[in-house]
Amino acid sequence: MATSTATTVSGSLMGRLRAMDWRLLAAPLLVVMILMMLVVPLPTFLLDVLFTFNITISLVILLVTLYLTRPLDFASFPTAILLTTLLRLSLNVAAARVILLHGQSGTGAAGQVIESFGQFVIGGNYAVGIIIFAILVVINFVVITKGAGRIAEVSARFTLDAMPGKQMAIDADLNAGLIDQDEARRRRSEISQEADFFGAMDGASKFVRGDAVAAILILFIDLIGGLVIGVVSHGLSLADAAQNYTLLSIGDALVAQIPSLVISIAAGIVVSNVGTGEDVGLQLITQLFRHKRVLRIAAGILAFVGIVPGMPHVAFLLAAGIIGFALWAREKREHKAAVAAAEPDAEAAAAAAEPEEVSWEQIEPVDTLSLDVGYRLIALVDRKQGGELLGRIRGIRKKFAQELGFLVSAVHIRDNLELRPGGYRIALKGVEIGTGEVHPDLLMAINPGQVTGVLAGQPTTEPAFGLPAVWIQIGQRDQAQMMGYTVVDPSTVIATHLHHLLQEHAAELLGREEVEGLLAHLSKRSPKLVEDLVPKLISPDRLRKVLQNLLLEGVPIRDMRTIAEVLAENAAQVQDADELTSRVRQALGSYIVQTLAGTNKELAAAVLDPQLEQILLNSLRADPAQASLEPGLAQRLMDRARDLMQRMEAEGVNAVLLTSVPLRQFLARLLARSAPRLRVLSYAEVPDQRQVKITATFGA
Repeated sequence: MATSTATTVSGSLMGRLRAMDWRLLAAPLLVVMILMMLVVPLPTFLLDVLFTFNITISLVILLVTLYLTRPLDFASFPTAILLTTLLRLSLNVAAARVILLHGQSGTGAAGQVIESFGQFVIGGNYAVGIIIFAILVVINFVVITKGAGRIAEVSARFTLDAMPGKQMAIDADLNAGLIDQDEARRRRSEISQEADFFGAMDGASKFVRGDAVAAILILFIDLIGGLVIGVVSHGLSLADAAQNYTLLSIGDALVAQIPSLVISIAAGIVVSNVGTGEDVGLQLITQLFRHKRVLRIAAGILAFVGIVPGMPHVAFLLAAGIIGFALWAREKREHKAAVAAAEPDAEAAAAAAEPEEVSWEQIEPVDTLSLDVGYRLIALVDRKQGGELLGRIRGIRKKFAQELGFLVSAVHIRDNLELRPGGYRIALKGVEIGTGEVHPDLLMAINPGQVTGVLAGQPTTEPAFGLPAVWIQIGQRDQAQMMGYTVVDPSTVIATHLHHLLQEHAAELLGREEVEGLLAHLSKRSPKLVEDLVPKLISPDRLRKVLQNLLLEGVPIRDMRTIAEVLAENAAQVQDADELTSRVRQALGSYIVQTLAGTNKELAAAVLDPQLEQILLNSLRADPAQASLEPGLAQRLMDRARDLMQRMEAEGVNAVLLTSVPLRQFLARLLARSAPRLRVLSYAEVPDQRQVKITATFGA
């Protein structure tokens, strides 16, 4: 019974160990092994294995850094620096113990790895070994580690300074509908990780610097201690003791210093890498050798130096020949690629030259929404080239549907050689509604009005809202964000412009298909309501007219259930679409006021002057169907409406004008052009729980 229970427990424990991911034990085992090496004597064979492991892990880390596309891909690098530094120091301690205990037996007392470095690398000459070791320490400590530490320090400071601007850019993209909550959360986490990474790298560089100092101290401790022990305890002559212990100490120092140098190089590569989406090797090859003119000049200079009397002709002429051959091979390869690309075009041209019968299929329908781009912007819409514009447009359509309550048609994107290389054009049903020009290799820094400096770049205007902006280089992003600019890429510029235009033309985008989609979506939740409403009480066209009236004045149609219920109550008695719109607005009054006043209990608004209100009411009573004003009065009203809108916006509130129910729609249409952001509400649309704060009298 006891045996069976013990077997069961043992089997359960083994099952848990097998189920556990071995990677979870790697770091704890490594730390325990490092601590054990500090106190437990190690045999020479195990020392050889651990020294080899130390060299291997440092080479692996170096190769990993060479293939990084961004520093955060190796976020554990600061921890790796700490662990490898501790590993080297513990190996130094273990090797020092063996050298001092058994150094009198010869240069092989501390294992083959140390002996090989002592004999092969420095040729058995300890004077040369000390010089080589000193040179490696100078390279590691003075050049690489100090430079990498400085870069990490500056990067950490600039990353922390740029965090507020980056957070504001994320919030702007989120509010514009270019990204969702999950993407915003991921970007915020990435910014935080980036700041933590460079801060950790700044501290980790101190580990490598301390390791170099410790290596020097350990070398001299081994040398002095070995000489004393060899001469006093083992009776060796001073020359023999110096030969044995010096070679062993130098070998131990070199075995530890070379991996330290490799890790320092890896740290320098990580902190000096500029994220372009390519690894370090590809960046160097691409950017160094992409200019053929530079290579031709370099080959010519080398060839000239090679023929100068007294110079090493073979070396310089050979280098010039290699560069010249590489250029010739590259031009030949590019010529073949150009010929191969031209062949399909020639075949297509030949096929196009043949006459075709005219058919109805050749008449292409007009796209509801279209985006034409110049040839330099094709990369923005090509996923294979990392283009993000298609994803941004999908996000805009989703955001638009969430804000206004219906889904717009897909945007048809095509290239247009008639446009400027960086130009784009947005069209609605074949009619141009917006244009702009962007630079795909630059960033737009938008001035929101509170910047602290002036940026060097190409001045421009943000196309959606007309804000002043500057086209800047990618490397100026952090500087611009620190100054308070909102920095966006070209895809975001186009997407924001498109989103703004969709909101302005929402009524035109609502067609019969969209209304059918709204009714189909509503019928899933309220099938009886839709069945009784359309077409029994109201036709689809009259329903569309009511919804378009709401959208024209910026009222979302998300609450389709309330809209349908109001229409079901009034459509049989009221035939006029404008009157139906007025009654729907009164039912949606709480929502309309909430969008303007937010959570404030007070609604800041202007009211009509009583005399002006009476004049307008008399005009409407005279001929309600064709109400009109004297042109001079109408122009003065539009001018004052524009001034009122600007004054209220300067006070930090939404521009709202309150009037009576009969005048609301007439004034809204009259003032729409001169004051597009002025919202005209009737008193009936303000809910009872809201208080009205009168800030101005319109028309006094």
